[in-house]
Amino acid sequence: MDDPRFKIVFDGAVMPSTPLETVKENLARLFKSDVSRIEALFSGQLVVLKRGLSADEADKYLSALHGAGANARKEADGLSGLTLVETDDHPSDETLAARATSQAASNDSMVCPKCGHEQAKSSECSACGIIIDKYLARQAELAAIQPATPAASSAPAQSPYTPPQAQVGESLPEFGELKYFTAQGRIGRVRYLGWSMGLILALIPLFAVIAGLASIAAPVGMLLGVAVCVGMVVASVFFGVQRLHDIGWSGWLWLVNFVPLVGSVFALLMLLLPGTAGANRYGPPPPPNSRGVLLLAWGSVLLPFLIGIGAAVSIPAYQDYVKRAHDAASYSQNQSADPAATADDEQDSGDASESDSE
Repeated sequence: MDDPRFKIVFDGAVMPSTPLETVKENLARLFKSDVSRIEALFSGQLVVLKRGLSADEADKYLSALHGAGANARKEADGLSGLTLVETDDHPSDETLAARATSQAASNDSMVCPKCGHEQAKSSECSACGIIIDKYLARQAELAAIQPATPAASSAPAQSPYTPPQAQVGESLPEFGELKYFTAQGRIGRVRYLGWSMGLILALIPLFAVIAGLASIAAPVGMLLGVAVCVGMVVASVFFGVQRLHDIGWSGWLWLVNFVPLVGSVFALLMLLLPGTAGANRYGPPPPPNSRGVLLLAWGSVLLPFLIGIGAAVSIPAYQDYVKRAHDAASYSQNQSADPAATADDEQDSGDASESDSE
């Protein structure tokens, strides 16, 4: 026995609380046609929209039309045999009376197309809170873009008020990229100390070379010394700006270092204040410190103590050396200034030795 076939018919009726113009626009989008051609469907005569459909296909088309606001219905396509049982095309008097009663009742009540809540006619559902006109328009757009499949038709309809699932904003990496000669990015306290110490150690051999060139060609050594000093200042500025970015401050605050008294306190704050835990407006946090950075940072901390100890030992020794050298020079000057006294001293010493021998 063949499966029954169905047809979709429409007589111009619309769903409860759905404006007629909205239904026409939704059907125009659904059928990809003009509104002027859709007007023919609302003449009051019964129009067959689709024939020869299976039960699932008919339900799919009927769901799309109901979502657009058109109160279409599904009917059997063709006579399956002569029978005295009433059909949709030939209802009995009792059925007609029941339909009239339900139609009269539907004029004062409505059913929410989303949650099925029955209530008095209103533009908003009192149960789920949706705006019915907007919901039906959105369902019509979804049906026109992506027609429902049998598997998807059983799934609950997605609410048009669901928040977007797309990622909002730019995703930042876990750690920022380290760049030495730039004002972008962030560095922490330990890396700030380590990089500053590494800059000092790199400049020591350069200054030695500059001193050697200055002894040979003074202008060349002077120009090279100026270039190295400018590069050192620029690198220091970059390091300081990145340290301020890590705290969350603007890099322009680095100029506070030139303010008397306040600058020394501000430089101390740059060394002591920790950076922000996560990403801030200047980017993600810096990566963890390497062993080289830790060694350089400890070197920058211990270097002043080592210099102080060396100065405490070497300065007294140097002063003693200078004093002894001064005394020796004074004695030499006295000897050269009085040669007669020196000769008498030598004669007296000779006589004393002769008397001792007798």
